[in-house]
Amino acid sequence: MKIMSINAGSSSLKFSLFDMDTKELIASGYFERVTLPGSFYNIKYQGEKIHEDVDMPNHTVAVEVLLDRLIKHHIVNSLEEIGAIGHRLVHGADKYNHSVIITDEVVEDLKKYSSLAPLHNPANILGIEAVKNALPEVPMVGVFDTAFHQTMKPSAYMYPVPFYWYTDYQVRKYGFHGTSHCYISKQISKILGTDHYKAIICHLGSGGSLSAVKDGKCVDTSMGFTPLAGIMMGTRSGDVDPSIITYMAEKEGKTADEIVNDLNKKSGFLGLTEKYSDFRDVYAGVKAGDEKCKLAFDKYVQTVVNYIAMYYVELEGADVICFTAGLGENATPVRKAIAEKLSCLGVKIDEEKNQICGETTEISSSESKIKLYVIPTNEELMIAEDTYTLMNEKA
Repeated sequence: MKIMSINAGSSSLKFSLFDMDTKELIASGYFERVTLPGSFYNIKYQGEKIHEDVDMPNHTVAVEVLLDRLIKHHIVNSLEEIGAIGHRLVHGADKYNHSVIITDEVVEDLKKYSSLAPLHNPANILGIEAVKNALPEVPMVGVFDTAFHQTMKPSAYMYPVPFYWYTDYQVRKYGFHGTSHCYISKQISKILGTDHYKAIICHLGSGGSLSAVKDGKCVDTSMGFTPLAGIMMGTRSGDVDPSIITYMAEKEGKTADEIVNDLNKKSGFLGLTEKYSDFRDVYAGVKAGDEKCKLAFDKYVQTVVNYIAMYYVELEGADVICFTAGLGENATPVRKAIAEKLSCLGVKIDEEKNQICGETTEISSSESKIKLYVIPTNEELMIAEDTYTLMNEKA
């Protein structure tokens, strides 16, 4: 069965097409600037990149272009080869703790939860509606970013705020990057050869989050009510004193929303260095002796270490610390610095193995009391696997 994973943004559409009999990636691509002037797409197929500038005034047209090009470039012979489509859905509140077949009820819930993810849920709905218009007979599955974290206990997900904020307005920790954390937890289980383990998963990219996982279930995670909470990121501050918002609003003559926007888009690496949001640029600055880049590097490492230490205590130990996502899979200096700060827990890194990037590798030394792994994430495959599983259950 061929299954397509789709991730719709407000002005983008990302897809991956898999042969689920072999779990082989057939093709993938990005459709950019949808609804905007200068829209285009890039498709990777058989080692080549196909680029085309094409007018895509809305997501319906983007999906139509995608399906047309799948045929035109002989990626599939017929659209009937696509057995199902899995959609990345950002927010399912606390109703959805697993992937589901998309129904009218699911779409209505996405609309209802849009206030919890105003930048993402409406875009996800556009993707669903565009696919439904183009392929009305093809079943669709929703895979929620928040689902994996729904195994947290109330003591982990509740905030110490007026209780009615939760009952009336759904204010609680939800966590994000759940599809990645779920995928990595399954890989750890395969590597260790057991379902019984304690792991701390570090999804480190331009956005980043950590999760504490016991026996494949999330115990706690660093992102919260929104993806702004937790560790420092490319442009996000992570955890800060909330009083800063009203203080800076008064000082700068801004609204609270404008300050939150600054915390989301002008903070993190970008805020501390005042010029770089990409870690590669930050580290180049570190090597060049830029003091602000060094501060950003040190602060980033410290925020990650703080969460690892907290989760080590929460799990009452750890068998594995895993690094994944773009920065986690490739930023060897960060992994080394984190491991060195965790030496009091008996963590020891193998510096030679740590130079390996982009593949599943144990990077801890034989003396390390906790295993360190780099495991590349694959959220698109996770979406396809969940979709495939639901299709088989339905059959």
